[in-house]
Formats: sequence, structure tokens, C-alpha cells
Amino acid sequence: MLRDYQRLSIERVLQGKGLLILYKALCTIKGETPATGEIARITELGLGDSNATCRETLTLYCNMLGSVAGDMALAFGARGGVYIGGGITPRLLKILAYSNFRQRFENKGRMRPYNRAIPCFVITAPLRALDGLITAMQGRGLFIDTD
Repeated sequence: MLRDYQRLSIERVLQGKGLLILYKALCTIKGETPATGEIARITELGLGDSNATCRETLTLYCNMLGSVAGDMALAFGARGGVYIGGGITPRLLKILAYSNFRQRFENKGRMRPYNRAIPCFVITAPLRALDGLITAMQGRGLFIDTD
């Protein structure tokens, strides 16, 4: 990934376009030619179990999201919940269910009990991200937008 970007941030990877970055990196590591260069197709192939590297990309994305969401929950003192919105994450509910998202969210050393008590939600309703943002701004939770 660093070959393509002078500075690689977690924000770059955890946006919808980050799936393509992760996918290309995994293909390079595995010595594979990418099956596609389109984010929607990576998601489709990964959700449909027809391409192992696409599936691995989606799982890696969810795992990384869990780690970062857990860090942010600690940094911002979220107690009422972490609300994840955006265009890509609601489509990944199936992957989130079997990924290590929750384990990575909670795996914060001595702060594990704190994070274990924080619920996580994926906003699936249209335009509900605004409600999540309002909740976060009122100090009851943390809103993470993956767009």
C-alpha cells in the first residue's frame, strides 16, 4: 500500500474506497491478478463466496474497523454505543457477524471490560446517520462514518 501512497492513514483504508486499496494489496501479496478494479464487484464477489481474496478483503476491512472503532470508543469515552454508518458497512453485516470485529473492538488490554460494555450498531436505515451523529454530539455515543 505504501508503494501507492506517500502516507497511508487508517481513514484512507476504512472508507468505502479503502476496499480497493486492501484488495489490491492482498492480490500483490498473494501474487494474484486482481479479478476486478471496482469496489462494488469486490463486495459482490466477497459476499457471494466466489472469490477468496475478495472475501478476505471484506473480512480484513471488518477486523480493522473493529480495532479502530474500539480505539475511538476509548479515546472519546463512548458509553452509550458506537454507531457505524456509511455506504459500505451496512452491506457487510454478514461479514461482520463472522469476522473478528467484536473481538478486536474489545481487545484493549486492561480496558477490555470498559469496551466490552459498549454496544456497537450499524446504521442500516436511510438517512439515519444524522440521528447517530446527533446522539454522538449529545455525549451518549460515538458515530463513525465509513464513507
